[in-house]
Amino acid sequence: MMAFISTISIHPSTLLSSRSISSKRLINAAIRIPKLNSRPFNNNLSMPKIPSSSRDLVQDYVMSTTHSKMLQHNHNIKTLELLSILEAVAERAEIHKNVGEQRDNWNKLLLNSINMITLAAATMVAVADSHGGGGASSISALNLSSTLLFSAATGMLLVMNKIQPSQLAEEQRKATRSFKQLQTQIETTLALGVPTEEDVKSSVAKVLAIEKAYPLPLLGGAMLEKFPAKFEPAVWWPRRNNKTKSDHQEGKALMNMNGWSEELEMELREVIEVVKRKDVEDYERLGNKALKANKTLAIAGPLLTAIAALGSVFVTGNNGAGVVSAMAGSMAAVVNAFEHGGQVGMVFEMYRNCGGFFKQLEETVEATLEENDFDKRENGQVFELKVALQLGRSVSQLRELASKSASCRVEGISIDEFASKMF
Repeated sequence: MMAFISTISIHPSTLLSSRSISSKRLINAAIRIPKLNSRPFNNNLSMPKIPSSSRDLVQDYVMSTTHSKMLQHNHNIKTLELLSILEAVAERAEIHKNVGEQRDNWNKLLLNSINMITLAAATMVAVADSHGGGGASSISALNLSSTLLFSAATGMLLVMNKIQPSQLAEEQRKATRSFKQLQTQIETTLALGVPTEEDVKSSVAKVLAIEKAYPLPLLGGAMLEKFPAKFEPAVWWPRRNNKTKSDHQEGKALMNMNGWSEELEMELREVIEVVKRKDVEDYERLGNKALKANKTLAIAGPLLTAIAALGSVFVTGNNGAGVVSAMAGSMAAVVNAFEHGGQVGMVFEMYRNCGGFFKQLEETVEATLEENDFDKRENGQVFELKVALQLGRSVSQLRELASKSASCRVEGISIDEFASKMF
């Protein structure tokens, strides 16, 4: 821009009177005025060109922002889905808890009612037999009443032994514990970070597996078989697909790979062998014994009350029928008290749950060791701690057990210790 300087002279007489100024002075002032461009103004303005590399950066930023928004939206959906599953799990836990309490009350009420009916009928038979010389009408009334009571006790015992209320109650208690455990797992997943599709699918599969293992209905074939042919452990978790076992590569270094090492893998394999040889076999043996005892008692109770009912019909005096009927009724009360008061069905179900616990532990360890991608495995040290706590041991005790098992296997002798200290 160009500028020029113009000098302007102002006489002081025009500003001040001659009396106030003794001499003539000139005031010089310099004013800068911008010089206009002589070229015509160009209306054809254009935006500065953006380099192609900058355009790529802008496009990448827009795409990454859109992708992030899509991921965030997807994560929000998975969070909502997992929250819905969490709500359903909490509701199911409460339902199974209430049903378990109800069926435990069934066991107590039916036990007391049947025993009272049986003992009352036995007393009537004894009275009728002791007054054999009395009036025929009074004896017939006692006989008829005792027969009806024994028959009612037989029918109620058949139903009670079929459904096994103590076992039903234990099933619902286990279902409640399983749902509460699943509820804690889902809450932990939500607290640790953003849930994934796999978390949602896994949670749904676990809910369905628990419902299948411990159903609520008693009719329509949904109820579990209370007297199976042989003992089978309970399964309340999703069964994994049978995958071909893959061997580790020879000379593969496992040190410092997500907390895993060759020593840790060998330790876990030894522990699982102890679980199979000692704990699982012992619970199968005890479970089969409890099953046989429950079957025997379930048959003996109604059989004795039926004999008592039949004997009460023929009580006419000192003919021995009254003694047989009274003794059979008394023995039926004892058998019923031992079976349902001792909750033999609940004991059998407890053995099933314990066997299922060891089966689940075995499958979990084997599935983890078969995974060759160590980044997909749970941290080795954390996994070792979990296994130790599930067996009621510390990490050092778990390592001692594995070392002892390996030594016994080399010497060709059986280890004299169980893996679990909890059951």
